[in-house]
Amino acid sequence: MDTAESTPAVADIPATDAQLEIRATLTPTNDTVPAVARIPERELSGADWCARFAGSSSTDDLDGDFKTGTKSFISALKQAGASVSIAATYRPPERAYLMHWSWMIANGKTEAANVPAKAGVNINWDHGSAEASKVAAKAMVAEYGMSGLKVAPALSSRHTERKAIDMTISWKKDLVIAGADGNEVTIKTEPRGGMNEDLHTVGAGYGVIKFWKGDADKPHWSTDGR
Repeated sequence: MDTAESTPAVADIPATDAQLEIRATLTPTNDTVPAVARIPERELSGADWCARFAGSSSTDDLDGDFKTGTKSFISALKQAGASVSIAATYRPPERAYLMHWSWMIANGKTEAANVPAKAGVNINWDHGSAEASKVAAKAMVAEYGMSGLKVAPALSSRHTERKAIDMTISWKKDLVIAGADGNEVTIKTEPRGGMNEDLHTVGAGYGVIKFWKGDADKPHWSTDGR
């Protein structure tokens, strides 16, 4: 018997509905094949990064009691004739990361190639040489206004918790300021600015504590001096 004529080819046998359904699940289409995820190329560090992940200089972005105390302290300073310039309040974690590691590289505390990555910050700190990497980091430090800073900004700090403020304070002659208890305090000592210890005492009454490491971070005040 010639089986070639009497037996139909498998492909010629009509498929059942169930078989067709199974075939559909096994046959890839443009809709079912996932696209290959592309990893974006990391962008070299430099001053352009400083405008990203913007922080705040508004006391409205501070937290709870510290916001209330800070606003009252600043109001008392201004009513006493002092000048107050706020540089920073809340700082997003991404910005803290950029500030911390740019300072570390610029000041020779770490090599660019050793900086850990952070999710959401696609930066390449390594420019191919230690000197080029340091130049880029120094540009960031300058853009952030950290050139005079003697300590690296913390990766996690009172700023990222909305519990710190960086401000520059100055006045002329004696400063007669209202304390948190409503009594006036006359400050005759120097310096006539944020590093004045008598002013620190007044600030503490409002719950605004001067940075505990002295002039390592002159503008910094927080809930606990950290």
